[in-house]
Amino acid sequence: MKTLRILGTRGIPAAHGGFETFAEHLSLYLVGKGWRVVVYCQDEGTGPQFTDAWEGVERVHIPVLQSGPKGTMVFDWQATAHAARYKDLCLTLGYNTAVFCALLRLKGIPNLINMDGIEWSRAKWSPLAKTWFWLNEWAGAWLGNHLVADHPQILEHLRSRLVCRKITMIPYGADAVTTESVRPVQALGMGLESGRYWTVIARAEPENSLLEIVQGFSARPRGMQLVVLGNYDPQNAYHCAVRASASSEVCFVGAIYDKSMVQSLRVHSAGYIHGHQVGGTNPSLVEALGAGNAIIAHDNRFNRWVAGEGAMYFDSADSLSTCMDRLTAEPGTLEELRQQGLVRFQEKFTWPNVLNQYEMLLAKFLPG
Repeated sequence: MKTLRILGTRGIPAAHGGFETFAEHLSLYLVGKGWRVVVYCQDEGTGPQFTDAWEGVERVHIPVLQSGPKGTMVFDWQATAHAARYKDLCLTLGYNTAVFCALLRLKGIPNLINMDGIEWSRAKWSPLAKTWFWLNEWAGAWLGNHLVADHPQILEHLRSRLVCRKITMIPYGADAVTTESVRPVQALGMGLESGRYWTVIARAEPENSLLEIVQGFSARPRGMQLVVLGNYDPQNAYHCAVRASASSEVCFVGAIYDKSMVQSLRVHSAGYIHGHQVGGTNPSLVEALGAGNAIIAHDNRFNRWVAGEGAMYFDSADSLSTCMDRLTAEPGTLEELRQQGLVRFQEKFTWPNVLNQYEMLLAKFLPG
């Protein structure tokens, strides 16, 4: 039986982020194709490691007492050490602790690494953290038997690491969501009406352009609302600046993790504003395309490839305001953007397409 071990996530079912969602989809897809899939899951607390099953997927639970980045490092090491006992094909998602993959290399265990984005370039990290990520990016580039890039620009970046082996580009995927009850949106109690608001889903960090987005939207009355998802700490100066720049048409609804609520917000919004300035194929942007949202995205090489020509782009609060002005004056343009976004999604980012590419790649590296 074909066997794959998935490392680098907190586990499945997904409850934390993009890699966990991808691991869940890939696991279920491969199990349905007759593969044996083992996923390593990080548990809180102490106790022995144990194995159980979820939807046909084997899960190895590793309890970790430490929290935060230290806990993640402890978990990643223990998961790698466990996988190294076997000769099964491994898929490591992310390179933040790629130095541990040296153990798999020494054991002769095939290991493919999804190299994610350019994590060390993010402004939020301290110099020490940036150095750690930068070193691990180099380590992953050389220790993986094969590399996966989720974006053409990430592929080009990895080539700068003097990697001689082949790199395969496979983007992130999402589900198409075109119908969803409006009741979860109404339950927020913000007076939101279907098609009369825009959404922003991002961590409140400068590199995600939240301040520029809120300033640009708030530059003048829009006759629509802007729904901002995410935690905003009153003790954080940047968070306070974002909130202080908001007009009465901006709604801060906090962090929402309920899938049906997020899908309902997406489907019933007029569009999605994506401010991420760094990274590869961002899951939130792909999910917005799959929900048929019109897209206004920060103008950079990453977003332009994902959203393509069927989006509008901004690089400042003023240019975002100009985008909103145009869409208010030209209602037909909004519908054009929605349709072009769906076409782009169907071309590149559906799960069946993405997962099939992964299966074909993984099969080439099965031992024996």
